[in-house]
Amino acid sequence: MSELFSRFGSLNILIIGDVMMDSYLWGKVDRISPEAPVPVISVRKKENRLGGAANVALNVQALGATPLICSVIGTDSEGDTYLHLMEEQGLPTEGIIRIDGRPTTVKTRVIGLNQQMLRIDAETDEELNPSETDLLLSEIQTILRNRKIDAIIFEDYDKGVITRDLIAAVVSEANKRNIITTVDPKKRNFLFYKGVTLFKPNLKELREGLKMDIDPTQPGSLEKAAENLRSELGCVMVMVTLSELGVFMMSHNGEKVMPAHIRKIADVSGAGDTVVATATLCLAAGLDEFKTAAIANLAGGLVCEHVGVVSIDKERLMREMN
Repeated sequence: MSELFSRFGSLNILIIGDVMMDSYLWGKVDRISPEAPVPVISVRKKENRLGGAANVALNVQALGATPLICSVIGTDSEGDTYLHLMEEQGLPTEGIIRIDGRPTTVKTRVIGLNQQMLRIDAETDEELNPSETDLLLSEIQTILRNRKIDAIIFEDYDKGVITRDLIAAVVSEANKRNIITTVDPKKRNFLFYKGVTLFKPNLKELREGLKMDIDPTQPGSLEKAAENLRSELGCVMVMVTLSELGVFMMSHNGEKVMPAHIRKIADVSGAGDTVVATATLCLAAGLDEFKTAAIANLAGGLVCEHVGVVSIDKERLMREMN
């Protein structure tokens, strides 16, 4: 397995999608507010982290590959902080476009008693207009011309950066260049990712996207949904994350469920980011789809042991794989 991780070091991964800043307020709860029946949190620590598509980039980086992000943020102070965080993490900012009047997405999590008690979202989900989409697409095409890109990840959070036209143009360009494309989807664009390599919804997204009642414990239910999805999208592989049931992988070589490992789950935030980053690197490094799913499943479980959104620990993943 050390050979696999050494191959990661030569890979360049382009990540397209909705970036955001995860802001944390950590505190202690020792009383109820006299103003309303809610806990009072005495804040002890504040922290800002890269989130959304940027968390996928951090996972790619943590596994030893080189990530490049293409996305849109605002010209606000939160956007300044976001770029500063990227620079601190050693992530290139060349693919980040700033647009006046569009807020930078910030998700603030209030954590007390070692658990998340409240989340506050400041954002827009308005789609980029055609000229803004063209601006982002031009940046993506420049990177594809000037850099060796081994895989492209679409990290879709339904915040409007990824549009139907952008998907079609990028997938077409990637397929011409024989570049792997992987998708972590949301509802709005669910059935627009035609011709991608790997499509990775979770069970809730699969049910909503196909408008089907899917019970993974019933024989054939998941298989039928995944086959419908493969047929609709013309994708090579479908991988469905099933939470405590593990992950399901389907391709022309068949299908298989990789059961989840028993763990003490602290927080599932960001697990999907880790799964898609790990799966993309494994495929780009030449691993088959079922080994890819098994390793991605292991990686997703590991990050769930931590409170808040964290990147995968490469050394621990290697130890558990061995």
